[in-house]
Amino acid sequence: MRKIQLWVVLSILVLGALACSTTAVDPTPEALPTPVPTLVSATSAAPVLPAPEQVIDPAVAENVLVQLYERVSPGVVAIQISTEGGVGAGSGFVIDEEGHIITNLHVVEGASDLEVDFPSGYKARGEVIGTDPDSDIAVILVDAPPEELHPLPLGDSNALRVGQTVVAIGNPFRLSGTMTVGIVSALGRMLESIRQAPEGNFFTAGDIIQTDAAINPGNSGGPLLNLNGEVIGINRAIRTGNTTPTGDPTNSGIGFAISINIVKRVVPVLIEAGSYDYPYLGISSQDQMSLDMLETLNLPRTTGAYVIEVTPDGPAEAGGLRGGDQPTDIPGLPAGGDLIVAADGQPVRSYGELVGFLMNYKSPGDPIVLTVLRDGEEMDLTVTLGKRP
Repeated sequence: MRKIQLWVVLSILVLGALACSTTAVDPTPEALPTPVPTLVSATSAAPVLPAPEQVIDPAVAENVLVQLYERVSPGVVAIQISTEGGVGAGSGFVIDEEGHIITNLHVVEGASDLEVDFPSGYKARGEVIGTDPDSDIAVILVDAPPEELHPLPLGDSNALRVGQTVVAIGNPFRLSGTMTVGIVSALGRMLESIRQAPEGNFFTAGDIIQTDAAINPGNSGGPLLNLNGEVIGINRAIRTGNTTPTGDPTNSGIGFAISINIVKRVVPVLIEAGSYDYPYLGISSQDQMSLDMLETLNLPRTTGAYVIEVTPDGPAEAGGLRGGDQPTDIPGLPAGGDLIVAADGQPVRSYGELVGFLMNYKSPGDPIVLTVLRDGEEMDLTVTLGKRP
C-alpha cells in the first residue's frame, strides 16, 4: 500500500519501503552563494587517516560508538501510523525544543492517526504540519514535556567524504532504538521524487547520500549521523532484490539518505509555511551516459549535462537552451542538444551535479548562468528559474 510503504522501482530500487518504511557539486564554499539560514548547524571535520604505524585500539573505537548512542538515542523516535488501508511504522528525530520532529513524507502520508514513541516510553499524538514530496520530508509537531525533547545537532553534508564512518539509528521492523554502523559509500546520488510532474514522469531529488549502514523497513525518517553525533542525512530508501517472507525488502548494503544541507534549507520553511518550492529549470536529461551514447550524440567531451529535451514554455526555453532535435539509433536520445558544462561558473560533470547545485544554492526567481557547448562553441545563457509546477 503506497500510503504505508512507498515503493518506487529504479532498476531494483525500492523507495519508501523503509518506512512504515548526479554526483553533486563539491564546490568551494566561499565561491558559492550562502545557503538559506538554517537550523542548528555544526561543522564536521573530514576524518584523518591514521599513519601506517598507528594502531587503533578497538576498545577506544567501541567506546566512541557507545557514547554516541547514549548521547543521541534520546532524540530518536519511533512513529506509528494508521491509515484507511492499515498500519505502518517509521522513524524520526527531534530538531528543537518546541516539539518539531523530522521524518519522511512517505512514513506519514495518508495517516489518520499518528503516534510518536519516545525512548523513555513516553507516547504522544503527532500532527503533520509541513510536507515536501520532492525530497520526501515531513515535519511533525508533538506536545511533549521538555524532558522528552532532546534535539539532535545538524551537521554539514558538504563536509562528508566517501569512506567516512556513519551511524543509523531507527525503528527497523518496529525494533525501536536500533543502531547500525557503516560508511559513506557515495555522494551526489539521485532518486525520483514522490511527486509527479505535469507530463506524467517524476521530478528528481538530488544530493543523495549512499551508505552501507544497514537500513531496513522502519528505518525511514531516522537520522544518519557522523561520529560527532551530528545528523548528516535522513534515511530514505534502499536498493535491494531480497524480501522477507511477508514481502518487505531487506538491506543489501545500498541505502540512501537525504543530505542534511537540503533538510536545513527546507525544514524552516515547512515549519513556517507548510510547503517548500524548489527551483525549476525545465529540461530533461540523463545522469549516466555510456560511451556509445556519447559517441552517438557526437559530443565534444564526456562530462556535462546533456539536454535531451526542453519543456515548452519553461524557464530553459525562455533562456535559450536547446534540446535534441535530430533522430539517432538510440530511442529517446535525439542529437543536437546543448551540453551544460558549468552553472554560475561551477563545473558540471553530470546531470546529478546540476540538480544538486540547484537544490542546494538556488530558489525560484533566481537567475543562473549556464555555460553550454553548442555546435562546438561555448556560450553563456542566463536563465531565470521558475518553481516546480
